[in-house]
Amino acid sequence: MKGSVILVLVVLALVAQDRLAGGQENKLYDYTKYHTMDEISGWMNQMERENPAIVSSMIYGQTYENRNMTLLKIGSNSTTPKKAVWMDCGIHAREWITPAFCQHFVKEILGSYQTDPKVNMLFKNLDFFITPVLNMDGYIYSWKDNTTRLWRKSRSPGTGNCTCIGTDLNRNFNANWGMVGISRNCCSTLYNGPTPLSEPEAQAVTDFLEAHQNQLLCYLTIHSYGQLILVPYGHPNISAPNYDELMEVGLTAVNAIKAVHGKSYKVGTPPDVLYAVSGSTMDFARLIGIPYSFAFELRDKGHCGFLLPEDQIQPTCEEAYQGAMSIINYVHDKNFRGSAIAVTATLWTTLVASWISSANVF
Repeated sequence: MKGSVILVLVVLALVAQDRLAGGQENKLYDYTKYHTMDEISGWMNQMERENPAIVSSMIYGQTYENRNMTLLKIGSNSTTPKKAVWMDCGIHAREWITPAFCQHFVKEILGSYQTDPKVNMLFKNLDFFITPVLNMDGYIYSWKDNTTRLWRKSRSPGTGNCTCIGTDLNRNFNANWGMVGISRNCCSTLYNGPTPLSEPEAQAVTDFLEAHQNQLLCYLTIHSYGQLILVPYGHPNISAPNYDELMEVGLTAVNAIKAVHGKSYKVGTPPDVLYAVSGSTMDFARLIGIPYSFAFELRDKGHCGFLLPEDQIQPTCEEAYQGAMSIINYVHDKNFRGSAIAVTATLWTTLVASWISSANVF
């Protein structure tokens, strides 16, 4: 009985800490609903306001319609240079589940770093650069009405005689640009733009990644749909130098995803499991030397497609979170072996202490 009481008190203490970490106001935000850009921007301000010691924001560019492209920087303060993880969501406007995932990811890491030794260690060794909505102009347009809900591209005007709007931002990066999986028809959803980096959004991301390329260990870009984890490259005749390792890490992440709700994901290059593509952010990140670059394609496999209902937001985010953390933990542990060993020892000590208490050994 004594051991059970102690265990209950420990659990209650951890719950109390978790509430303090996330803040009471955080509970007012509904993570099971899709949110407008204004609501997401307000949420970003809230995260920074409630967690000033570990969360800050950074403007790193402007969209075509002159909106500030803002990311959240999350991590513990350090007097020495840190490594980092990039995550972006919402590069395709209609993929509403992806900003929902970025918000879920932030909620989870902020809610657990004070009680989970591993997440705490991640914060000490890594900074997280997270952009919840990369294609802000397109995302806002997709909320206009039912006729715009499936908008994909940016909102820049066509060039020359073309009267169509927008470029597919995930075809506009300077990575085998214009070679495969694109369209030169500016009215197509796959239009790759008149030139590489013609879009200010693509230029802003490029500038940030190049400025931080020696710091960044991992690049994660979140898409929907298809239930896939993609590895570079999108061109069928080009392979990443660490392809075998990327596949192994991806397969481990797929297993972590399936363990949550039983959903099956596939791992592979775009040509192998989806279609050939060039000019993507994932390929650009790997091309400039960021070693671990992955693209997630979240639920589902086509039944609902881009119109994933809100009752699937939470389970989708829960499983994808475990997949993303599987990759991040691998990257961290490979680069910070001493820290990983220390965390493992701490976890074992905690488990043993808990077992001793519950078993009334003393």
